[in-house]
Amino acid sequence: MAPSLLHLATGLAFLTTTTHADLTTIIDAASNRGTWEGWGTSLAWWAAAFGHRDDLADIFFTLRTTTHQSQSLPGLGFTIARYNLGATTTNTINPSTRMVTSPSIIPSRLIPGYWLDWTSSSPASPSWNWSADPNQRAMLSKALSRGATTLELFSNSPIWWMCKNHNPSGSDDGRSDNLQSWNYQNHAVYLATVAKYAADNWGVKFASVDPFNEPSANWWNGRTGTQEGCHFDAATQITVVGHLRQELDSRGLRGVVISASDESHYDEAVETLRRFEANRTVMGQVGRVNVHGYQYGNGKRDVLFDMVSKAGKGLWQSEYGEADATGERLVSNLLLDMRWLRPTAWVYWQVLDGGGWGLIEADNDRKTIGQANQKYFVLAQFARHIRPGMRILDAGSDYAVAAYDEQARKLVIVAVNWGEAQYINFDLGRFGAVGSNGSVVKRWATQIGSGSRYVEYSDTQLSGKKFWSRFEKKMVQTFEVTGVVL
Repeated sequence: MAPSLLHLATGLAFLTTTTHADLTTIIDAASNRGTWEGWGTSLAWWAAAFGHRDDLADIFFTLRTTTHQSQSLPGLGFTIARYNLGATTTNTINPSTRMVTSPSIIPSRLIPGYWLDWTSSSPASPSWNWSADPNQRAMLSKALSRGATTLELFSNSPIWWMCKNHNPSGSDDGRSDNLQSWNYQNHAVYLATVAKYAADNWGVKFASVDPFNEPSANWWNGRTGTQEGCHFDAATQITVVGHLRQELDSRGLRGVVISASDESHYDEAVETLRRFEANRTVMGQVGRVNVHGYQYGNGKRDVLFDMVSKAGKGLWQSEYGEADATGERLVSNLLLDMRWLRPTAWVYWQVLDGGGWGLIEADNDRKTIGQANQKYFVLAQFARHIRPGMRILDAGSDYAVAAYDEQARKLVIVAVNWGEAQYINFDLGRFGAVGSNGSVVKRWATQIGSGSRYVEYSDTQLSGKKFWSRFEKKMVQTFEVTGVVL
């Protein structure tokens, strides 16, 4: 039924007659799709360039509003930070071997690592040099001081001298393992040593360590690569995971989870997990499955979720990014993740980058920063309202996600309308209570492609256990309903 003139004029949804909506979704109060752990970002490469800046820490790791480049940016409130353990050093070994770099390498994507320093002690007992990458460490500390609760240590490549060709961008063909077999355990030692040192000296306790990054990919090529990366066959991954569990435990880090394998595609993650399932030992050593979202609208998200769930493991969407600055692709793929993959955390790759990849336009090599694009405000619809500890509910459709805060008795719904302008009705009839009739439902709106940002309204009201709102085409809206009881 078409909306009445009264609705068109006021936008208020408090009549007790039929819900004048073109589309209806029913939120399932009895559902439980997991407890939300948080939103986050990886600190490579942007933090290596800009990690000293407090304003950026405020923008990404608090909910405060910060003025940036004449824009008023509502903080995204990230609580997860992934720290990139670099593979690049400038020192020589044995005694004149140096790191090899790809001719196409982008300098800002070579992340400084830590190394054994033979110059400051006797050759028989080298000491670790901990002076590398101060900016990324600085942002890690700033994130912690602003409320980040979950930190992960991850590796894009073993440190260069462990690689067969001494190139941290990958093997010369991109398809074969680049970690020397005699350094399988040393890669684990490197990760565990840094995790232990960070806990003892930086006040940083990594909750998890991931020794791989898109290991099944065939683009980690030392001849053409633009960043650090390394291919690992599944058998090699299994061996390294075993070593890493041993090295973490021997350093008193039994509580640190091993996450794996950060495959680029959902289908690759399925195949790697099948190989892991054939080895009961490694399945016991992996505490969480991480996957990246670069298969975008394709891939067996549901199959991966089922496998992870049956194995009793956690599941993160640990990296997502693309070049659509409008946020349209982000919304589409994020909703697919929430509907079918069902992760308990979602991490954006480069919050500062150029070509639409960043949430804020930036050049990490020239160290210049522009304004936030619309994708920033689209992500704010989700990140600012679906908060850690909330219970993810079945929103009843593929265009919405719902979360419930039991302590605050608050229901959050984020929805998008892809078609022509219409009213969407939200049926809360399965909840025990939803607040009083006529009470205000706060909403925030961003219309993709229109240049609109993140605007709050108080013009929507409950009608019994329902409410509805008008959505323009490609509009994302967030609603907060208070007084809700399951």
